[in-house]
Amino acid sequence: MDFSLTPELQELQQRVRTFVRDRIIPLEPDNRQTEHGPTEPFRQELVALAAAEGLVAPHVGVEYGGLGLSHVAKAIVFEEAGYSLLGPVAMHIFAPDEGNMHLLEAVASTEQKDRWLRPLAAGKTRSCFCMTEPAPGAGSDPAAMRTTATKDGNHYVINGDKWFITGAAGAAFAIIMAKDDDGNATMFLADMDTQGIEVVRAMDSLDSAFAGGHAVMRLNNVRVPAGDILGEPGKGFRYAQVRLAPARLTHCMRWLGAAKRAHQIATDYALKREVFGSKLIGHEAVGFMLADNEMDIRLSRLSILHTAWLLDQGERAGTESSMSKVFVSEAVWRVVDRCVQVLGGQGVTGETLVARIFKEVRGFRIYDGPSEVHRWSLAQRIARNGPNW
Repeated sequence: MDFSLTPELQELQQRVRTFVRDRIIPLEPDNRQTEHGPTEPFRQELVALAAAEGLVAPHVGVEYGGLGLSHVAKAIVFEEAGYSLLGPVAMHIFAPDEGNMHLLEAVASTEQKDRWLRPLAAGKTRSCFCMTEPAPGAGSDPAAMRTTATKDGNHYVINGDKWFITGAAGAAFAIIMAKDDDGNATMFLADMDTQGIEVVRAMDSLDSAFAGGHAVMRLNNVRVPAGDILGEPGKGFRYAQVRLAPARLTHCMRWLGAAKRAHQIATDYALKREVFGSKLIGHEAVGFMLADNEMDIRLSRLSILHTAWLLDQGERAGTESSMSKVFVSEAVWRVVDRCVQVLGGQGVTGETLVARIFKEVRGFRIYDGPSEVHRWSLAQRIARNGPNW
């Protein structure tokens, strides 16, 4: 493994870094950010800025307007984008669109790519991924899914309830997971204006960075042509892994950038704030917290790069992506929590961005699989195969 960056990747890293700092960070005070994400006009303005730099959806193939980044290259670029909470929005690499683009590129037919992937990759549309359900349906256990897709001639009729569906409000289309007549999970593509698709309500949540927020949805006799099945019938769980393993890692990449931002803010404060006769950073209680931050950030990056490298070698890297998801989500939380403590009163107010980042990253330990579920899954693998040296 050689994690040195090529000159081309170094140039791209600096390009994204400059773009985020010069064009995006000045827009962070814009009041068109709501409790359920940036407004659509504001999102489009951000995407237009990235488009002018050739940085919209850089992870997709060149034929769809992207840069065809490898997983390691994504790790570098996405971390830089995440330095601002608006960076992934502007570059159109936030969840769920980034993962949906990856899935469509890997599985969709040519016709489906032209219809749904091309406008999505251009940042003209948004999408959502409908898998999670309220109890007793599918949460962290997709096998418990209760949404059904019944064959009716050349169509399927879908019924069920979904929730925590990120980006649903304002999305152009959905990827819907449902169980077919044989009890197997199948994925369907459907425009959001299809009769029977209802966004019931937006859910209040700690985070507010995701465009479209998180929604409760109802699927009531939604008729989808058989030709709009994504991939092959009955292979929904397999395709979910195609999407989820890399998507777990891209979450890690983006939120590592946010943790770096919080760490920078806290460090700048500790370098200038004087208390008890010396700079705040000179007190071990504070200096040690910043030192721990540096270690958590460094080890998180190494975990991400290692998993990305495995994916680039053609490995499934399911175990490694689970490990990275757990470690990075908890390390990022530790970093931001320490930053709040270093900032003192300013850390729990809107005087700096850290309080906002604090709220945003808390959910990271839950979505795309809670830490406990990943640990349980890893334990099951150990029970089957022994230690993974």
